Amino acid sequence: MKSGTEGPEVSTHGTPRSRSLWELALRRFVQNKAAVFGLAVFAALLLMAIFAPLIAPHDPLEQDIGQAFEPGFWKYGFEAEYFLGSDWLGRDLLSRLIHGARITVAVASVAVGISLVAGVCIGLSAGYYGGQVDNVLMRIMDIILAFPTLILALAIIAILEPGASKAMIAIGIVYTPAVSRVVRGSVLAVKEEDYILATRAIGSRNSRILMRHVTPNVIGPTIVYATLAVAAAILDTAFLGFLGLGAQPPLPEWGTMLSDSRDYIILGYWWVVMFPGIAIFLAVLGTNLMGDGLRDAIDPRSDQRV
Repeated sequence: MKSGTEGPEVSTHGTPRSRSLWELALRRFVQNKAAVFGLAVFAALLLMAIFAPLIAPHDPLEQDIGQAFEPGFWKYGFEAEYFLGSDWLGRDLLSRLIHGARITVAVASVAVGISLVAGVCIGLSAGYYGGQVDNVLMRIMDIILAFPTLILALAIIAILEPGASKAMIAIGIVYTPAVSRVVRGSVLAVKEEDYILATRAIGSRNSRILMRHVTPNVIGPTIVYATLAVAAAILDTAFLGFLGLGAQPPLPEWGTMLSDSRDYIILGYWWVVMFPGIAIFLAVLGTNLMGDGLRDAIDPRSDQRV
């Protein structure tokens, strides 16, 4: 007879086997339907980005003025030459959205990667060494945080000139302070643990303690933040593209596509605006849901909710 609660797993030798933290986290994540949906959306976005040349039915840069503003499936069904319609230059909107996923994922991922590398290094140093090192590094991060995120990104791009690579750098710099604070907080909690004090007492070098004992304990919160930051970076990438400061035409970046086509919606060509907007919405929603699911799965306090 089954009881209402699950007991510990039993090994092949008949002794109880406790689940690892990662096994429990995976179990919680799988049981979160919203998180699984977010993971599916994020996986679809990655697949589109990786296999864009194979998936896209047309060249995203190919123009055919004679096919400008051609409707899609809502008029011609599944036999439509341009499934999501075409834009004012006769370019296939579906192909441009698929290739746009590659640009969006690349910009967002590299930007978050830059912030992770810089933020982890700053957070580890500030949290572990403390004192003047902590004061100097955190005051620099406070100065950066004092500026509104998008205003600072705009200022950096204005200095570096517009472009996708410049947007990566700008977004990466803007997100670095938040990463460093997340890592620093985790380090401050970990470095006073008994096993860290014991490792210091036996004469282990600081670099060894940081790499072998401190860093593994800050991976969880950092992964969660990075996932949520990707969603914000996708939105910021689209925003910068909309302002003409991100990927430059004719590259099919979603924000740039919105900016270039916004004047045509009043003429009744709604699809040139609607589908890029839906792509941005789904990408941000899916990544946020996945990040929230990871946060709930890794948080030990969520054990009581499963």
